Amino acid sequence: MGRSKNERHPQSTSPVTLLWRKAEVAQELTGWGQYLGYSLNIPVVNDAVAGRSARSYTEEGRFQTLVDTVKSGDFVVIEFGHNDGGSLSTTDNGRTDCPGDGEQTCTSPTTGETVYTFVFYEVEAGKALQAKGANVIFSSQTPDNPWESGTFEYTPSRFVGYAQKAASTIGAAYVDHGQYVANRFQSLGLSTVDSFYPNDHTHTSPQGANIVSAAFVKGVLCANDVLAAHVKNTTSSVPGSCI
Repeated sequence: MGRSKNERHPQSTSPVTLLWRKAEVAQELTGWGQYLGYSLNIPVVNDAVAGRSARSYTEEGRFQTLVDTVKSGDFVVIEFGHNDGGSLSTTDNGRTDCPGDGEQTCTSPTTGETVYTFVFYEVEAGKALQAKGANVIFSSQTPDNPWESGTFEYTPSRFVGYAQKAASTIGAAYVDHGQYVANRFQSLGLSTVDSFYPNDHTHTSPQGANIVSAAFVKGVLCANDVLAAHVKNTTSSVPGSCI
């Protein structure tokens, strides 16, 4: 696996995989989407933007831009969670979603605007993309370093369940990326995984991002998702077990 293509409008009749998620941007840190292209026989457009949540991606109009440009048959992978937490009780960072797994709403304490839930933002984006004929894949949040304490610990965040609910709500595909990464990191051990996090417990090195990308591919293959037909690897050639 290696760097994916960075085409915004590939001139190809093949579907284009569009990857939306929180990403690392510093040179020594790399988001996993940059490596996905080497596992697929179709172009990858990696438009990840650092520091975004499902809410801020919506409010900045980025989902709408995607809906406006996507074509029937394209694949869209949606993964958020790292930047969606926080509280709206006294402050608002512009990223925190309203608590809940449905159509609950909150009022921003700083702007007075209505804030919706993680599930609502993902469902609305997914429905709009499906209406354009896109194949939507919801992917669960990847874990922070599960070896940070010196002992392996992984408890899925609430956003993992929220992503699964968004997928089931609109009949979209779902990959439990977080669990596949956790399983792979557990097998690799403390010292190896620690080396994937040179600066903090969230942002991976290129080597770590490559492993995280492979875990997503494993999930796609194991689920026999429609995207699996475009994966160059065989299921057995990608490390890890199906869940």
